[in-house]
Amino acid sequence: MNLGSFSLIGPGRAGLSLASALTERGWRLHHTYRRGDDVAQAARDVDAVVIAVPDDAIADVAAAIAPGSAVIIHLSGAKPLTVLGHHENRGSFHPLVSLPDPAIGARRLLDGATVAVAGHPLVIGMAESLGASSIEVAENQRSLYHATAAIAANHLVVLCAQVEELAAELDIPVAIYWELMSSTLANVAENGALRSLTGPAARGDSETLAIHLASLPLHHRRLYETMAAAATQLSTRGADSLEGHHPAQGDDDDT
Repeated sequence: MNLGSFSLIGPGRAGLSLASALTERGWRLHHTYRRGDDVAQAARDVDAVVIAVPDDAIADVAAAIAPGSAVIIHLSGAKPLTVLGHHENRGSFHPLVSLPDPAIGARRLLDGATVAVAGHPLVIGMAESLGASSIEVAENQRSLYHATAAIAANHLVVLCAQVEELAAELDIPVAIYWELMSSTLANVAENGALRSLTGPAARGDSETLAIHLASLPLHHRRLYETMAAAATQLSTRGADSLEGHHPAQGDDDDT
């Protein structure tokens, strides 16, 4: 079954992940363009052109494509449709899922992913063909949407890197901490962030927070201070909004 045809500009992790997932579901990949290729005819004889290049290069790539009836689609979460310039049929398709390599990325796109879409209806059809859920983000909120995605994914990885380094210094298997993080995310998914905060900030235990800070290597202290301050603020919000919940009276044995 041929659902449509497309050209791909930018065969990186995101581009190849999407191309692989689409072809598995019946789309036909017409041509792949790499860095330095002439993309003027990329929209010829296809239903769509997927631009999977760094955000700062999207406008230049779109401007180099000769106008046609194909839908020109970018994969940026932050850029509006106007970055696609003069093209009449424009769309945005941003998978809200991590795509670390084409094989894993394709599997995740086919496993009930969520995609932020905008523009031409073809992008919604593209999402539906993958079995993905689609959400629409207003043009004036795309930067905030993408910043939130970066916090959820990239900032979490930064915290993981800190845990890896400290676990190695302690000579403790880091997998133990991954289990702790997994259970915490499960708590948040079930109960929300306010009800899931535990530890010294939730108990109002400033002495323990100070001991933590003193024990950390110098280059880890700034991040810990920032996160501990945010945790204390969250705890205060929780005390104000959750009836019967008093952070300073938290269980002695929580993390």
